[in-house]
Amino acid sequence: MDLTQSGRSLDLAARLQAFMAEHIYPNERRYYLEAERLGPWAVYPVVEELKPVARAAGLWNLFLPASDSDGGLTNLEYAPLCEIMGRSLFAPEVFNCAAPDTGNMETLLRYGTEAQRETWLAPLLAGEARSAFAMTEPDVASSDATNISASIVRDGESYVIDGRKWYTTGATDPRCRIIILMGKSDPGSPDAHRRQSMILVPRDAPGVRVVRALPVLGFYGVPDRAAEVVFDHVRVPAANMLLGEGRGFEIAQGRLGPGRIHHCMRLIGLTERVLERMCRRAELRRPFGAPLSEQSVTLERIAEARIGIEQARLLTLKAAWMMDTKGNKAARQEIAMIKVAAPLMAQKVVDWAIQVFGGGGTNNDHLLAAALATARLLRLADGPDEVHRNQIARLEIRRHGATDPRITGGGAAVLDLAESERMGREGLWPPPAA
Repeated sequence: MDLTQSGRSLDLAARLQAFMAEHIYPNERRYYLEAERLGPWAVYPVVEELKPVARAAGLWNLFLPASDSDGGLTNLEYAPLCEIMGRSLFAPEVFNCAAPDTGNMETLLRYGTEAQRETWLAPLLAGEARSAFAMTEPDVASSDATNISASIVRDGESYVIDGRKWYTTGATDPRCRIIILMGKSDPGSPDAHRRQSMILVPRDAPGVRVVRALPVLGFYGVPDRAAEVVFDHVRVPAANMLLGEGRGFEIAQGRLGPGRIHHCMRLIGLTERVLERMCRRAELRRPFGAPLSEQSVTLERIAEARIGIEQARLLTLKAAWMMDTKGNKAARQEIAMIKVAAPLMAQKVVDWAIQVFGGGGTNNDHLLAAALATARLLRLADGPDEVHRNQIARLEIRRHGATDPRITGGGAAVLDLAESERMGREGLWPPPAA
Protein backbone atom coordinates (compact mmCIF):
# COMPACT_ATOMS: atom_id res chain seq x y z
CA MET A 1 0.00 0.00 0.00
CA ASP A 2 1.55 3.29 -1.15
CA LEU A 3 0.07 6.41 0.45
CA THR A 4 2.67 8.79 -1.00
CA GLN A 5 1.12 12.00 -2.24
CA SER A 6 1.79 13.12 -5.81
CA GLY A 7 3.60 16.36 -6.56
CA ARG A 8 0.36 17.85 -7.83
CA SER A 9 -1.47 17.03 -4.60
CA LEU A 10 1.33 18.49 -2.49
CA ASP A 11 1.35 21.68 -4.56
CA LEU A 12 -2.43 22.07 -4.27
CA ALA A 13 -2.24 21.44 -0.53
CA ALA A 14 0.30 24.25 -0.06
CA ARG A 15 -1.82 26.63 -2.12
CA LEU A 16 -4.96 25.68 -0.22
CA GLN A 17 -3.29 26.26 3.13
CA ALA A 18 -2.16 29.72 2.01
CA PHE A 19 -5.67 30.56 0.75
CA MET A 20 -7.24 29.39 4.01
CA ALA A 21 -4.89 31.59 6.02
CA GLU A 22 -5.48 34.66 3.86
CA HIS A 23 -9.18 34.40 3.05
CA ILE A 24 -11.06 31.72 5.01
CA TYR A 25 -10.05 31.97 8.67
CA PRO A 26 -10.25 35.80 8.78
CA ASN A 27 -13.81 35.65 7.38
CA GLU A 28 -15.28 32.93 9.57
CA ARG A 29 -16.91 35.20 12.11
CA ARG A 30 -18.50 37.18 9.33
CA TYR A 31 -19.81 33.94 7.83
CA TYR A 32 -21.40 32.80 11.09
CA LEU A 33 -22.96 36.21 11.66
CA GLU A 34 -24.41 36.25 8.14
CA ALA A 35 -25.75 32.72 8.55
CA GLU A 36 -27.36 33.62 11.87
CA ARG A 37 -28.84 36.94 10.75
CA LEU A 38 -29.88 36.06 7.20
CA GLY A 39 -31.05 32.51 7.95
CA PRO A 40 -31.05 29.33 5.85
CA TRP A 41 -33.12 30.78 2.99
CA ALA A 42 -30.52 33.36 1.97
CA VAL A 43 -27.24 33.56 0.08
CA TYR A 44 -24.36 34.50 2.37
CA PRO A 45 -22.44 37.37 0.70
CA VAL A 46 -19.02 36.38 2.04
CA VAL A 47 -19.22 33.04 0.19
CA GLU A 48 -20.11 34.68 -3.11
CA GLU A 49 -17.30 37.20 -2.71
CA LEU A 50 -14.67 34.52 -2.15
CA LYS A 51 -15.75 32.09 -4.88
CA PRO A 52 -14.23 34.07 -7.79
CA VAL A 53 -11.05 34.54 -5.76
CA ALA A 54 -10.74 30.76 -5.29
CA ARG A 55 -11.51 30.13 -8.93
CA ALA A 56 -8.88 32.65 -10.07
CA ALA A 57 -6.37 30.90 -7.81
CA GLY A 58 -7.01 27.59 -9.58
CA LEU A 59 -8.59 26.06 -6.47
CA TRP A 60 -11.91 25.12 -8.01
CA ASN A 61 -13.75 21.80 -8.44
CA LEU A 62 -10.86 19.90 -6.88
CA PHE A 63 -13.21 17.03 -6.06
CA LEU A 64 -13.56 15.97 -9.71
CA PRO A 65 -12.44 12.33 -9.88
CA ALA A 66 -9.66 11.20 -12.17
CA SER A 67 -11.78 8.21 -13.23
CA ASP A 68 -14.52 10.43 -14.66
CA SER A 69 -12.82 13.63 -15.80
CA ASP A 70 -9.66 14.72 -17.58
CA GLY A 71 -7.20 16.21 -15.16
CA GLY A 72 -9.14 15.06 -12.10
CA LEU A 73 -7.59 13.81 -8.89
CA THR A 74 -7.54 10.30 -7.48
CA ASN A 75 -9.26 9.68 -4.15
CA LEU A 76 -5.85 9.46 -2.49
CA GLU A 77 -4.74 12.78 -4.02
CA TYR A 78 -7.94 14.55 -3.04
CA ALA A 79 -8.15 13.23 0.53
CA PRO A 80 -5.58 15.60 2.12
CA LEU A 81 -7.03 18.54 0.19
CA CYS A 82 -10.46 17.67 1.55
CA GLU A 83 -8.95 17.60 5.04
CA ILE A 84 -7.55 21.12 4.63
CA MET A 85 -10.87 22.48 3.37
CA GLY A 86 -12.69 20.70 6.20
CA ARG A 87 -10.88 22.78 8.82
CA SER A 88 -13.56 25.42 8.24
CA LEU A 89 -17.24 24.60 7.83
CA PHE A 90 -17.75 27.20 5.10
CA ALA A 91 -14.55 26.62 3.09
CA PRO A 92 -15.73 23.71 0.89
CA GLU A 93 -18.44 25.82 -0.74
CA VAL A 94 -15.93 28.57 -1.53
CA PHE A 95 -13.97 26.03 -3.60
CA ASN A 96 -17.16 24.52 -5.11
CA CYS A 97 -16.40 21.33 -3.21
CA ALA A 98 -19.36 21.25 -0.80
CA ALA A 99 -21.97 18.57 -0.23
CA PRO A 100 -24.44 17.77 -1.62
CA ASP A 101 -23.21 19.42 -4.83
CA THR A 102 -20.08 17.29 -5.11
CA GLY A 103 -22.07 14.06 -4.90
CA ASN A 104 -24.72 15.37 -7.27
CA MET A 105 -22.12 16.54 -9.77
CA GLU A 106 -20.34 13.19 -9.65
CA THR A 107 -23.70 11.48 -10.16
CA LEU A 108 -24.45 13.58 -13.24
CA LEU A 109 -20.92 13.16 -14.53
CA ARG A 110 -21.01 9.38 -14.13
CA TYR A 111 -24.64 8.52 -14.83
CA GLY A 112 -26.22 11.49 -16.59
CA THR A 113 -26.99 11.75 -20.29
CA GLU A 114 -25.32 14.38 -22.43
CA ALA A 115 -28.48 16.51 -22.27
CA GLN A 116 -28.74 16.14 -18.47
CA ARG A 117 -25.11 17.15 -18.03
CA GLU A 118 -25.48 20.17 -20.29
CA THR A 119 -28.62 21.38 -18.50
CA TRP A 120 -27.70 20.69 -14.88
CA LEU A 121 -24.02 19.82 -14.51
CA ALA A 122 -22.58 22.80 -16.38
CA PRO A 123 -24.08 25.48 -14.08
CA LEU A 124 -23.12 23.45 -11.00
CA LEU A 125 -19.51 23.16 -12.13
CA ALA A 126 -19.46 26.88 -12.82
CA GLY A 127 -20.75 27.64 -9.32
CA GLU A 128 -23.78 29.41 -10.79
CA ALA A 129 -26.26 27.03 -9.18
CA ARG A 130 -26.61 24.70 -6.24
CA SER A 131 -28.49 21.43 -5.82
CA ALA A 132 -30.24 19.21 -3.29
CA PHE A 133 -30.41 15.49 -2.58
CA ALA A 134 -33.74 14.00 -1.46
CA MET A 135 -33.49 10.50 -0.02
CA THR A 136 -34.47 10.40 3.68
CA GLU A 137 -38.17 10.30 4.61
CA PRO A 138 -39.82 11.11 7.96
CA ASP A 139 -42.42 8.33 7.81
CA VAL A 140 -40.10 5.33 7.38
CA ALA A 141 -36.78 4.06 8.77
CA SER A 142 -34.66 5.39 5.93
CA SER A 143 -31.51 3.68 7.23
CA ASP A 144 -33.00 0.76 5.29
CA ALA A 145 -33.31 2.44 1.91
CA THR A 146 -35.66 -0.27 0.64
CA ASN A 147 -38.26 1.41 2.88
CA ILE A 148 -38.20 4.63 0.87
CA SER A 149 -41.74 5.10 -0.35
CA ALA A 150 -41.90 8.31 -2.42
CA SER A 151 -43.53 7.17 -5.65
CA ILE A 152 -42.22 7.65 -9.18
CA VAL A 153 -44.93 6.64 -11.66
CA ARG A 154 -44.56 6.62 -15.45
CA ASP A 155 -47.34 8.50 -17.25
CA GLY A 156 -46.74 8.68 -21.00
CA GLU A 157 -43.67 10.83 -21.65
CA SER A 158 -43.53 11.96 -18.02
CA TYR A 159 -43.00 10.68 -14.53
CA VAL A 160 -45.26 11.78 -11.68
CA ILE A 161 -43.64 12.05 -8.25
CA ASP A 162 -45.41 12.07 -4.89
CA GLY A 163 -43.78 11.92 -1.48
CA ARG A 164 -42.47 13.67 1.59
CA LYS A 165 -38.75 14.02 2.25
CA TRP A 166 -36.70 15.61 4.98
CA TYR A 167 -33.05 16.37 5.65
CA THR A 168 -33.00 17.25 1.99
CA THR A 169 -29.69 19.06 2.02
CA GLY A 170 -29.55 22.33 0.12
CA ALA A 171 -33.25 22.78 -0.66
CA THR A 172 -33.59 26.12 1.15
CA ASP A 173 -30.75 27.70 -0.81
CA PRO A 174 -32.21 30.25 -3.28
CA ARG A 175 -29.59 29.13 -5.82
CA CYS A 176 -30.86 25.53 -5.73
CA ARG A 177 -32.04 24.59 -9.23
CA ILE A 178 -32.15 20.79 -9.22
CA ILE A 179 -33.03 18.06 -6.75
CA ILE A 180 -31.92 14.45 -7.19
CA LEU A 181 -34.69 12.35 -5.68
CA MET A 182 -34.69 8.66 -4.82
CA GLY A 183 -38.10 7.02 -4.91
CA LYS A 184 -39.94 3.80 -5.66
CA SER A 185 -40.68 3.23 -9.34
CA ASP A 186 -41.44 -0.52 -9.28
CA PRO A 187 -42.91 -1.51 -5.89
CA GLY A 188 -43.83 -4.97 -7.16
CA SER A 189 -40.35 -6.04 -8.25
CA PRO A 190 -39.26 -9.32 -6.63
CA ASP A 191 -35.82 -7.78 -6.18
CA ALA A 192 -36.11 -5.24 -3.36
CA HIS A 193 -33.01 -3.43 -4.65
CA ARG A 194 -34.51 -2.90 -8.11
CA ARG A 195 -37.64 -1.10 -6.93
CA GLN A 196 -35.94 2.27 -6.53
CA SER A 197 -34.91 4.89 -9.07
CA MET A 198 -33.26 8.29 -9.01
CA ILE A 199 -34.73 11.14 -10.98
CA LEU A 200 -33.93 14.81 -11.61
CA VAL A 201 -36.56 17.21 -10.27
CA PRO A 202 -36.24 20.94 -11.03
CA ARG A 203 -36.55 22.95 -7.83
CA ASP A 204 -39.13 25.23 -9.46
CA ALA A 205 -41.31 22.40 -10.84
CA PRO A 206 -45.01 22.78 -9.92
CA GLY A 207 -45.81 20.73 -6.83
CA VAL A 208 -42.34 21.01 -5.22
CA ARG A 209 -42.83 22.70 -1.86
CA VAL A 210 -40.06 23.33 0.64
CA VAL A 211 -42.07 23.18 3.85
CA ARG A 212 -39.48 24.31 6.35
CA ALA A 213 -35.82 24.60 7.14
CA LEU A 214 -34.69 22.02 9.70
CA PRO A 215 -32.18 22.86 12.42
CA VAL A 216 -29.29 20.49 13.05
CA LEU A 217 -28.90 20.53 16.85
CA GLY A 218 -30.17 24.10 16.86
CA PHE A 219 -28.17 25.38 13.86
CA TYR A 220 -30.01 26.62 10.77
CA GLY A 221 -27.92 26.76 7.61
CA VAL A 222 -24.72 25.82 9.44
CA PRO A 223 -23.44 23.17 9.30
CA ASP A 224 -26.14 22.10 6.86
CA ARG A 225 -29.10 23.56 4.96
CA ALA A 226 -31.45 20.75 5.86
CA ALA A 227 -35.09 20.99 4.81
CA GLU A 228 -38.41 19.20 4.66
CA VAL A 229 -39.77 19.00 1.11
CA VAL A 230 -43.12 17.79 -0.20
CA PHE A 231 -43.52 16.52 -3.77
CA ASP A 232 -47.19 16.80 -4.64
CA HIS A 233 -48.01 15.27 -8.02
CA VAL A 234 -44.81 16.69 -9.51
CA ARG A 235 -44.56 15.98 -13.22
CA VAL A 236 -41.15 15.85 -14.91
CA PRO A 237 -40.09 14.66 -18.38
CA ALA A 238 -39.24 10.97 -18.75
CA ALA A 239 -35.80 12.13 -19.93
CA ASN A 240 -35.07 13.20 -16.33
CA MET A 241 -34.67 9.59 -15.19
CA LEU A 242 -31.08 8.82 -14.21
CA LEU A 243 -29.51 5.74 -15.80
CA GLY A 244 -32.85 3.90 -16.04
CA GLU A 245 -35.69 2.61 -13.90
CA GLY A 246 -34.65 0.37 -11.02
CA ARG A 247 -31.06 1.66 -10.94
CA GLY A 248 -31.39 3.80 -7.81
CA PHE A 249 -29.35 1.56 -5.52
CA GLU A 250 -26.64 1.23 -8.13
CA ILE A 251 -26.36 5.02 -8.35
CA ALA A 252 -26.48 5.37 -4.58
CA GLN A 253 -23.51 3.06 -4.13
CA GLY A 254 -21.53 4.91 -6.78
CA ARG A 255 -22.44 8.25 -5.20
CA LEU A 256 -22.07 7.50 -1.50
CA GLY A 257 -18.67 5.75 -1.53
CA PRO A 258 -16.62 8.83 -2.49
CA GLY A 259 -18.98 11.04 -0.47
CA ARG A 260 -18.18 9.12 2.71
CA ILE A 261 -14.44 9.57 2.08
CA HIS A 262 -15.01 13.30 1.65
CA HIS A 263 -17.10 13.57 4.84
CA CYS A 264 -14.47 11.73 6.87
CA MET A 265 -11.50 13.73 5.59
CA ARG A 266 -13.30 17.02 6.15
CA LEU A 267 -14.12 15.86 9.66
CA ILE A 268 -10.50 14.89 10.33
CA GLY A 269 -9.43 18.39 9.26
CA LEU A 270 -12.01 19.95 11.55
CA THR A 271 -10.87 17.76 14.45
CA GLU A 272 -7.21 18.69 13.85
CA ARG A 273 -8.16 22.33 14.19
CA VAL A 274 -10.19 21.65 17.34
CA LEU A 275 -7.24 19.83 18.90
CA GLU A 276 -4.93 22.75 18.11
CA ARG A 277 -7.36 25.15 19.78
CA MET A 278 -7.69 22.78 22.72
CA CYS A 279 -3.90 22.73 23.24
CA ARG A 280 -3.62 26.52 23.06
CA ARG A 281 -6.53 26.98 25.45
CA ALA A 282 -5.05 24.49 27.91
CA GLU A 283 -1.89 26.61 28.10
CA LEU A 284 -3.85 29.80 28.78
CA ARG A 285 -6.36 28.67 31.42
CA ARG A 286 -5.04 28.49 34.99
CA PRO A 287 -7.65 27.17 37.43
CA PHE A 288 -6.38 26.53 40.98
CA GLY A 289 -3.00 28.05 40.29
CA ALA A 290 -1.75 25.84 37.44
CA PRO A 291 -2.46 25.69 33.69
CA LEU A 292 -4.84 23.04 32.45
CA SER A 293 -1.99 21.73 30.28
CA GLU A 294 -0.32 20.39 33.46
CA GLN A 295 -3.32 18.39 34.59
CA SER A 296 -3.04 14.70 33.85
CA VAL A 297 -6.64 14.41 32.65
CA THR A 298 -6.04 17.13 30.04
CA LEU A 299 -2.75 15.59 28.93
CA GLU A 300 -4.39 12.19 28.63
CA ARG A 301 -7.21 13.57 26.49
CA ILE A 302 -4.82 15.46 24.22
CA ALA A 303 -2.78 12.28 23.74
CA GLU A 304 -5.86 10.18 23.02
CA ALA A 305 -7.06 12.81 20.55
CA ARG A 306 -3.74 12.69 18.70
CA ILE A 307 -3.87 8.90 18.54
CA GLY A 308 -7.50 8.89 17.36
CA ILE A 309 -6.93 11.45 14.61
CA GLU A 310 -3.91 9.56 13.26
CA GLN A 311 -5.79 6.26 13.29
CA ALA A 312 -8.78 7.75 11.49
CA ARG A 313 -6.62 9.48 8.89
CA LEU A 314 -4.60 6.37 8.08
CA LEU A 315 -7.71 4.23 7.77
CA THR A 316 -9.32 6.84 5.53
CA LEU A 317 -6.24 7.08 3.31
CA LYS A 318 -6.18 3.28 3.07
CA ALA A 319 -9.82 3.33 1.97
CA ALA A 320 -9.02 6.01 -0.63
CA TRP A 321 -6.08 3.96 -1.92
CA MET A 322 -8.23 0.84 -2.17
CA MET A 323 -10.93 2.72 -4.08
CA ASP A 324 -8.30 3.91 -6.54
CA THR A 325 -6.54 0.58 -6.99
CA LYS A 326 -9.20 -2.08 -6.37
CA GLY A 327 -12.50 -0.27 -6.90
CA ASN A 328 -15.29 0.95 -4.63
CA LYS A 329 -16.80 -2.49 -4.17
CA ALA A 330 -13.56 -4.01 -2.92
CA ALA A 331 -13.15 -1.06 -0.54
CA ARG A 332 -16.65 -1.19 0.90
CA GLN A 333 -15.56 -2.59 4.27
CA GLU A 334 -12.88 0.09 4.65
CA ILE A 335 -15.37 2.79 3.63
CA ALA A 336 -17.84 1.52 6.23
CA MET A 337 -15.12 1.42 8.90
CA ILE A 338 -14.06 5.03 8.38
CA LYS A 339 -17.70 6.14 8.38
CA VAL A 340 -18.02 4.70 11.89
CA ALA A 341 -14.58 5.60 13.21
CA ALA A 342 -14.12 9.21 12.08
CA PRO A 343 -17.37 10.76 13.41
CA LEU A 344 -17.08 8.90 16.73
CA MET A 345 -13.50 10.10 17.12
CA ALA A 346 -14.42 13.67 16.18
CA GLN A 347 -17.39 13.78 18.53
CA LYS A 348 -15.22 12.65 21.43
CA VAL A 349 -12.40 15.12 20.69
CA VAL A 350 -14.76 18.07 20.29
CA ASP A 351 -16.46 17.14 23.56
CA TRP A 352 -13.09 17.11 25.34
CA ALA A 353 -12.26 20.49 23.82
CA ILE A 354 -15.52 21.94 25.13
CA GLN A 355 -14.51 20.78 28.62
CA VAL A 356 -11.22 22.63 28.29
CA PHE A 357 -12.94 25.79 27.04
CA GLY A 358 -15.60 25.65 29.74
CA GLY A 359 -18.87 27.51 29.29
CA GLY A 360 -17.49 29.42 26.30
CA GLY A 361 -17.20 26.18 24.43
CA THR A 362 -20.96 25.77 24.36
CA ASN A 363 -21.61 28.97 22.44
CA ASN A 364 -20.06 29.48 19.03
CA ASP A 365 -17.35 32.01 19.90
CA HIS A 366 -14.82 29.23 19.47
CA LEU A 367 -16.65 27.29 16.71
CA LEU A 368 -16.89 24.21 18.94
CA ALA A 369 -20.69 24.00 19.11
CA ALA A 370 -20.96 23.88 15.30
CA ALA A 371 -18.12 21.35 15.20
CA LEU A 372 -19.97 19.13 17.69
CA ALA A 373 -23.19 19.40 15.67
CA THR A 374 -21.29 18.42 12.52
CA ALA A 375 -19.63 15.41 14.11
CA ARG A 376 -22.89 14.17 15.61
CA LEU A 377 -24.77 14.70 12.35
CA LEU A 378 -22.24 12.61 10.46
CA ARG A 379 -22.95 9.60 12.65
CA LEU A 380 -26.28 9.54 10.78
CA ALA A 381 -25.63 11.08 7.35
CA ASP A 382 -24.90 8.58 4.56
CA GLY A 383 -26.03 5.74 6.82
CA PRO A 384 -26.02 5.42 10.64
CA ASP A 385 -23.24 3.70 12.59
CA GLU A 386 -25.38 0.62 13.16
CA VAL A 387 -25.88 -0.06 9.44
CA HIS A 388 -22.17 0.28 8.72
CA ARG A 389 -21.24 -1.96 11.65
CA ASN A 390 -23.60 -4.65 10.40
CA GLN A 391 -22.01 -4.48 6.96
CA ILE A 392 -18.49 -4.60 8.42
CA ALA A 393 -19.34 -7.67 10.49
CA ARG A 394 -21.08 -9.52 7.65
CA LEU A 395 -18.14 -8.90 5.33
CA GLU A 396 -15.76 -10.09 8.06
CA ILE A 397 -17.72 -13.32 8.62
CA ARG A 398 -17.85 -13.89 4.85
CA ARG A 399 -14.11 -13.28 4.53
CA HIS A 400 -13.22 -15.87 7.16
CA GLY A 401 -15.72 -18.31 5.73
CA ALA A 402 -13.72 -18.29 2.50
CA THR A 403 -10.44 -19.30 4.19
CA ASP A 404 -9.17 -22.73 5.26
CA PRO A 405 -8.80 -22.78 9.08
CA ARG A 406 -6.10 -25.45 8.79
CA ILE A 407 -3.91 -22.82 7.11
CA THR A 408 -4.85 -19.85 9.25
CA GLY A 409 -5.28 -21.59 12.62
CA GLY A 410 -8.64 -19.92 12.95
CA GLY A 411 -10.87 -22.96 13.41
CA ALA A 412 -13.70 -22.71 15.93
CA ALA A 413 -15.07 -26.26 15.86
CA VAL A 414 -15.66 -28.16 19.12
CA LEU A 415 -13.52 -31.28 19.49
CA ASP A 416 -15.57 -34.38 18.81
CA LEU A 417 -15.77 -37.10 21.49
CA ALA A 418 -13.37 -39.46 19.72
CA GLU A 419 -10.68 -36.76 19.53
CA SER A 420 -11.14 -35.88 23.20
CA GLU A 421 -10.80 -39.55 24.23
CA ARG A 422 -7.70 -39.99 22.05
CA MET A 423 -6.00 -37.01 23.66
CA GLY A 424 -6.91 -38.39 27.08
CA ARG A 425 -5.39 -41.79 26.29
CA GLU A 426 -2.22 -40.12 25.07
CA GLY A 427 -1.89 -38.19 28.29
CA LEU A 428 -2.51 -34.78 26.72
CA TRP A 429 -5.11 -33.88 29.36
CA PRO A 430 -4.21 -33.60 33.07
CA PRO A 431 -5.12 -36.88 34.85
CA PRO A 432 -8.27 -36.91 36.99
CA ALA A 433 -7.85 -36.19 40.70
CA ALA A 434 -7.25 -39.25 42.87
